[in-house]
Amino acid sequence: MTDMPAPRLAAEVFQQRLLDWFDRYGRHDLPWQSPRSAYRVWVSEIMLQQTQVATVIAYFERFMARFPTLEALAKAPQDEVLHLWTGLGYYARARNLHKAAQVALEDHDGELPTDSVETLMALPGIGRSTAGAIIAQSTGRRAAILDGNVKRSLTRLHAVAGWPGKPAIERKLWALADYYTPDSRLADYTQAMMDFGATLCKRSAPLCGHCPFNDVCLAYARGETKRYPESKPKKPLPTRETIMLMLYDPDGRVWLEQRPASGLWGGLWSLPQFDSQSQLASWLDDHVLAPEHLPPLARFQHTFSHFRLAITPQPVSCDRLKGVRDGGVWYDPSQPAELGLAAPVKSLINQLTPFTLTSTPGHA
Repeated sequence: MTDMPAPRLAAEVFQQRLLDWFDRYGRHDLPWQSPRSAYRVWVSEIMLQQTQVATVIAYFERFMARFPTLEALAKAPQDEVLHLWTGLGYYARARNLHKAAQVALEDHDGELPTDSVETLMALPGIGRSTAGAIIAQSTGRRAAILDGNVKRSLTRLHAVAGWPGKPAIERKLWALADYYTPDSRLADYTQAMMDFGATLCKRSAPLCGHCPFNDVCLAYARGETKRYPESKPKKPLPTRETIMLMLYDPDGRVWLEQRPASGLWGGLWSLPQFDSQSQLASWLDDHVLAPEHLPPLARFQHTFSHFRLAITPQPVSCDRLKGVRDGGVWYDPSQPAELGLAAPVKSLINQLTPFTLTSTPGHA
C-alpha cells in the first residue's frame, strides 16, 4: 500500500458515516436493485458509464423487457441490441455487452463468471471497477470500485493532485478505494459510494455543507473543491468534414447503409458518407436513377470524445437504385424498423421526413 495517501479516517469510521448517510438519503429503488442479479447489475453498470442515472432508467427497463436474461441478449441480433441502445451513445458499450453475453453463454453456461474480478475482466467491455461493482452488488463479496464518482470523492477528500487517468494517480486511488471498502453490506456500500459522488460530491456545485466528511476533507478545508479532480490535459479537438447523403425514393423511404463493425458508429445504420461533392456525384451517377437534389440542410457539428465531425446533409430524391446494393436497406421513417441508428442520422431523418413525403417523386 506504498502508493496510498494517508487515510483521512479509519476505514470503519468512513464506512459507518457513509452507510448512515446512505440509509437516510441514498437511492434504494433503482430498477436494477430489485430483483438484483449479476446480469441486471452488469447491464446497469455498462449503461451508467458516461450516462446519468435519470437517463439510464428508461433505457434499462426497455432493455430488460426485451432481454430479461443473458441468454436472450446473447441470442439477439446485434441490430436489435443497437436499436434499443440508440440515444445512449458510446455504442461500443452495446457491442461489447452483446459480445460478452455470447461469450458467457458459450463458455460459462449462460451465467456471468462472478467468482473473481479477473474472470469478469476477461469478458469484452468489463473493466476492474465494473467487475467489482458486479461482484459486490450481486454476490455481497468484497470488491472495490473506482468509477468517476468515486474518483472525484477520493481526490477531494485527500487532495490528490494530478489527472486520475494517469497510472500513478490511479494506483493511489485504487489503494484508497480498497482501504475503505468494508467486509459487509457490500451492495449498500458500493451504491452509497456512487450515490455520494452523484448527489453530494458533484462535479460542479458540490453540497459540502451536507457532506458527512466535510470535517476531514482536505479540498473543502483549503477551499479547493473546484480543483479536484484535475482535468486531463486538453488538446484541441480536430474537425473532420463529411457529406451525408439523404437519398429518398418515391415512397419517402431513406437509404441506409450499415457501418463496419469497428470504428465510428460501428455496426450502426447510417446515411452514406462522402468526403467531397465530386465523390457524391460519382456515387449518384453509378448507383441512382434520376437523382434530383432537394434544398440542402444546414451544416452542423457532432462532437465525439476525440474529434468533431462537421456534417453537411444533402437530400436527394430518386426513382430507384440501379440494381441491388449489399449492406443497405430502404428505411421507412413512418414505420421505423428496429435498427440501431447513429444519433445524428436519426435526428436528420426525423427532421426531413415531413418535407420529403410531399417532395419526392410520386407525391403531390
